[in-house]
Amino acid sequence: MEIRYGKSRVVFYRLAKRSAPPFAARVDIDVLGERFRAAYTEGDNREVVATDTMKNFVYATAAEFAGTSLEAYVAFLGERLLGTYPRMETIRVAAREVPLDAAAPAGRPSDVLFRMTRTDAASAQARFARRGEATVMSDARSGIEGMRLLKTTGSSFSAFARDAYTTLPELVDRPLTIGLDLGWRYADEAAARGEGPGHVPADTLRREAEAVFDAFESRSIQHLVHEIGRRALAAHPSIAAVELGGENRTPDGVVEGAGDVRVFAEPRQTFGRIGLVLRR
Repeated sequence: MEIRYGKSRVVFYRLAKRSAPPFAARVDIDVLGERFRAAYTEGDNREVVATDTMKNFVYATAAEFAGTSLEAYVAFLGERLLGTYPRMETIRVAAREVPLDAAAPAGRPSDVLFRMTRTDAASAQARFARRGEATVMSDARSGIEGMRLLKTTGSSFSAFARDAYTTLPELVDRPLTIGLDLGWRYADEAAARGEGPGHVPADTLRREAEAVFDAFESRSIQHLVHEIGRRALAAHPSIAAVELGGENRTPDGVVEGAGDVRVFAEPRQTFGRIGLVLRR
């Protein structure tokens, strides 16, 4: 029997008037272990910490978190949960950023106004277990989920395998729209906790991926994601592995206008998927 229960999509906003930027996240908690077998096999709930209690715990402790990174928050929450509930032996905590970007009304920066327009979000997760009196963190992962990028030129896809079922034409200079998920693991625990010089902010990797997408003349999405991963490992020695997942969301061309103008329609909802893991 493999046991897991928990609470998902617990969203909070930690706000201060001016002393600190907002910190907002969507939290998922999974509790694992044989301690709760009786609840499944006999209906005995005496060991069960209610999932509603977990939700309230997230809200109650959010104000106590003083950091700014998702990795630091995941470590904070995982250790607080195990420290508060001895019944929990192993847990998994995942957090996804609720994007809040600083706005500049009338061209002037504001420290109180934020936009909620970005579709991609940073993420972090880790597993926590008891080992004697200590709490051990493992399987820590960071990432950016749901990036959508579009470029008007600088991409091709040609000289691919063809047979009787192939209808796709050779594309030597095409617009390209992709969905992109980017994940990474650190070589040491301090960086995975959001501490020390080895930690890389998600926004840094987001900007670097955008720069590659902008300037790199790719021959396929496979070619593109490999270059994004290769450059991430080269730029950040603290990162041990990079995982990329891409979807080809390029729209369908429908009208050729004057000069280089073309009109495109929303693509059919059958997206090519590309995956890659690069390790040192």
